[in-house]
Amino acid sequence: MVVEIDKNSGYCFGVEFAIQMAEDELDAGSNLYCLGDIVHNAMEVERLNKKGLKIITKDQLEDLHDCKVLIRAHGEPPSTYELALKNNIELIDASCPVVLKLQNRVKNAFDLIESKDGQIVIYGQKGHAEVIGLSGQTNEKAIVVTNEEDLDLVDFTKPITFFSQTTKSTAGFYKMKGLIEDKMKANNLAFEDKDFDANDSICRQVSNREPQLEKFSVLHDVIIFVSGKKSSNGKALYGVCKANNTRSYFVENEQELESSWFENCKRVGIAGATSTPMWLMEKVKNHIETIY
Repeated sequence: MVVEIDKNSGYCFGVEFAIQMAEDELDAGSNLYCLGDIVHNAMEVERLNKKGLKIITKDQLEDLHDCKVLIRAHGEPPSTYELALKNNIELIDASCPVVLKLQNRVKNAFDLIESKDGQIVIYGQKGHAEVIGLSGQTNEKAIVVTNEEDLDLVDFTKPITFFSQTTKSTAGFYKMKGLIEDKMKANNLAFEDKDFDANDSICRQVSNREPQLEKFSVLHDVIIFVSGKKSSNGKALYGVCKANNTRSYFVENEQELESSWFENCKRVGIAGATSTPMWLMEKVKNHIETIY
């Protein structure tokens, strides 16, 4: 049985940058806190915790003073920076450049559309760290939609500027875009193209993995997709694998593998999310080769 790791899987540059910044601070002997899990992968969080990285919540941040706090790749809303200034906290800002650019775009779009009594709509996962940061650019006025039912929150008679969380599915974004456009035309007889501004703000390093995974999935009998269960990107990319290979299985680590998956199997492909470390995929590969 041949076991192969997808060479395009693993950390995106934003996550890799954040983890490197954390390790540099820890290696220098800094007492370092991180606002939320540095990455949506429990095993990587545990590894860095053993090196001294302390995960805190937003509530705990309010009680901290005179210390260092890492902002992870997902970014943060303006209120976090204001609190850090107030509490004399030194921020180690590892926000992904792609996310920072999107925050700026959302802020500018919000300032413009407010004067037109319009709405900012974001296709994303409610409560996700990146989405919280994006919504913060709109004074929490952005409408977050995850599925078709959430469109009930939108007033289709008003102008809409539409964005996406950077790690969402490309297919999901364009499906939602089409639904919004159709509803705007149905609810607004005076609809013009300028009333709807849709921005495909999905990270290209993420979206480019979708066609790569489509090809990788069909080349193997079985696909083992390794990702943290909290990863929005992991869910999207696993969906690509499953759509192209029904024998695709989602695991968080090698302990979740099942022997029945490998029956009559000659080729196994291992893939992962942008938040999946290569060392974890290697561990899964070694386990399959040793046990099965």
